[in-house]
Amino acid sequence: MTINLADYPLLSHLDLPENLRELQQNQLLQVSNELRSYLLNSVSKSSGHFASGLGTIELTVALHYVYQTPFDKLIWDVGHQAYPHKILTGRRDQMHTIRQKDGLHPFPWREESEFDTLSVGHSSTSISAALGLAVAAKKEGQNRKVVAVIGDGAMTAGMAFEALNHAGDIGRDMLVILNDNEMSISENVGALNNHLAKLLSGSLYTGLREGSKRILKGIPPIRELASKAEEHLKGMVVPSTFFEELGFNYIGPIDGHDVNGLVDTIRNMRNLKGPQLLHIATKKGKGYQAAENDPIKYHAVPKFDPSQTNLPKSAPSLPTYSQIFGDWLCKTAAIDEKLMAITPAMREGSGMVEFSQRFPEQYFDVAIAEQHAVTYAAGLAIGGFKPVVAIYSSFLQRGYDQLIHDVAIQNLPILFAIDRAGVVGADGSTHQGTFDLSFLRCIPNLVIMAPSDERECQLMLNTGFALNQPVAVRYPRGNGTGAELPEISASYIETITLGKGVIKQQGKKIALLCFGTLLGEAKKAATALNATLVDMRFVKPLDKQLISELAQTHTSLITIEDNVIAGGAGSAINEYLIHEKLLGQNLQVLNIGLPDVFIKHGTQQEMHHELGLDCEGIVENINAFLNKKPIEN
Repeated sequence: MTINLADYPLLSHLDLPENLRELQQNQLLQVSNELRSYLLNSVSKSSGHFASGLGTIELTVALHYVYQTPFDKLIWDVGHQAYPHKILTGRRDQMHTIRQKDGLHPFPWREESEFDTLSVGHSSTSISAALGLAVAAKKEGQNRKVVAVIGDGAMTAGMAFEALNHAGDIGRDMLVILNDNEMSISENVGALNNHLAKLLSGSLYTGLREGSKRILKGIPPIRELASKAEEHLKGMVVPSTFFEELGFNYIGPIDGHDVNGLVDTIRNMRNLKGPQLLHIATKKGKGYQAAENDPIKYHAVPKFDPSQTNLPKSAPSLPTYSQIFGDWLCKTAAIDEKLMAITPAMREGSGMVEFSQRFPEQYFDVAIAEQHAVTYAAGLAIGGFKPVVAIYSSFLQRGYDQLIHDVAIQNLPILFAIDRAGVVGADGSTHQGTFDLSFLRCIPNLVIMAPSDERECQLMLNTGFALNQPVAVRYPRGNGTGAELPEISASYIETITLGKGVIKQQGKKIALLCFGTLLGEAKKAATALNATLVDMRFVKPLDKQLISELAQTHTSLITIEDNVIAGGAGSAINEYLIHEKLLGQNLQVLNIGLPDVFIKHGTQQEMHHELGLDCEGIVENINAFLNKKPIEN
C-alpha cells in the first residue's frame, strides 16, 4: 500500500513528536487536517479501528505539541483511539501493517515504541497506571509529567473510579483527560466556555485560589465559606463538581476539535499542582460523515472506498457463533420470561441487538463493568430469575473473583455464554480467549461445555439454561459450519446428557479427544492417521467412563483444544488417567493446545497454522510424538 507523502506537506516531515514541536502553533490546524486525511487513507486501505481515532486527531496533536514525549508519559486508555498517536511517533510509514501478522500492534504496545507507555487493550486501566507513574515521577524528581486519556465509556468501570479516588487522596501531579464523545458540542462548549476553561486553568485564577487557601487556612469558618463560594463560581460556568469532590481540579468541558484551544488550555494545566481533570467534548468519526453518522459500524472497518457512503458488504457466509447465541436468546426468552440477559457493553459483539429490541425488559447492558455484571447476575438468580451473562472470554477474567465468590460458592443457576474463546485474531494478546478453560476448570460447582459446531452450541445453551447450577458454554469468534439448529418450542427443548462425549468415527490405536470447534481439523487428522475421533463436549464433568474405555482399547490418547495446555482440558484428562493408574507402557498421552506464551495478532487461520492447530500441524505433532524414542534410565 502506498500513500503519496507529497499530499501531506507538513505531516510528511513529522517523523517524531520533536519535529511537531518545532512548528509554529498556527500550523497545527493544517497538521490536524493532514493527519485526519492520512488516517482515512491509511485505514481504508489496510482495515482497522477507525472512528475513535478520527475523534482524537486534535487532542493527539495538542498533547505531543505541549508535552515532551516520550520523557513525559502519555497513556491512552484501551487504545482504539491511538492510531494518530502511532502516526506521529515514528510509525507513519508502517500503518498499512496494523493488526496484521508481524505488523504493527492494534493498540499501544511497550515492545513496539518508547512512546507507548502502557500496553493496553482492555478499558479503564489508564488512571491507575498514570497514578503509579506520577508517584514514581515525584520520587524521581526530574519534573516528569504524566497524562492519561480516558473515554466516557471507559469511565463507567469501577476501576477508573477507584483510581480517581486514590489519586485525589494522595494529590500527586497528573492530568486526566476525559474524552467525552457522547456530548454534543453546543453553545455551552463554544468560544465562551473555551475562554472560561483557559481562564480557570491560568496562573491568575489558580494563584488566587491557592493563595486564598493558604491565607484562610487558620480561619476554618471563613475557609469553608470561601470554598463554597469557589464551588458556586465554578458551578455557574462548568458542569458538576463531582470530580472536585474526589480531589481533582476540574476544567471544561471544552471543544476537543479546536486544536489551538486545546494547546492553550493543556499548556496552562501542564504546570498546575495536584491531580487535574480536563473534560473535552469530541465527536467519534469526526471529519468523515459516514463514521460520524454511525460510529459503531465504523468502530473497526474492513478495507473500504472512502468515496462510497457504505462499507463493502462481505460475501454471504454462515452465521457467526455470536449470531447463533443471539438467535437462541430470542427463542428462549419468547417462552421463558424469567430469562434475564446481561452484557458488559458488548451488545453488538455478542449478537444481542435483536434481543435488546424485542425483549427490552429482560435485557441489561451494565456498561464496562464486568465485576458488576457477574454479581448483578447473582442477585437476579437469588431473586428467582434465570440470568444469562454474555461475555467475551478475555473480559470474564476481570470478573473472576465475583464468579468464584458470588456465583460458584453459592451454586447459583447462572449461564455464562463465553464468546471469543480460543484464538481470536487481529486484536492480539489482550483479546485472545486462551485461558478460560484453565481458570474455570478449577472452580467447584461449575459445568463447562465446549461445542464443536453451532448445533452443539445451542444444545449446550439449552442444557446449561436448564441446569440448577453455574454453567459456562465457551465458543469462538467466527462462523459456524452450517449444521442444522435444533428446534426450540414451549413444548420441547432438546438437551444433552450431562458429562457425556460422543465417538464421531472409529479407528485403531490412536484416539483424538477433541474439545470444541477444532473438531473439523481433528477429523481430517483422524482420517489421515486412521484414528478414533471423539467430541468430548464436556470439560467438566469429564466423561470418565468413555476415557477409561478409550485408554483400554488404544495405545495413544491425543487431546486437542483451543486453550493453553497448562491447566486446560488435556490436563484434566491427564489427572484422571494418573488417578486411575491407567498410564503406563501400554498407553501414552499427548496434549495439543496453545503454548505457554501470549499469542500475538494475526488471522485465526494464520495463528492456528503457526501454532500447529490445523490438520497439518496436528498430524505432524502426533507423528513426531509417536516416533520419539523413550528416555532411557
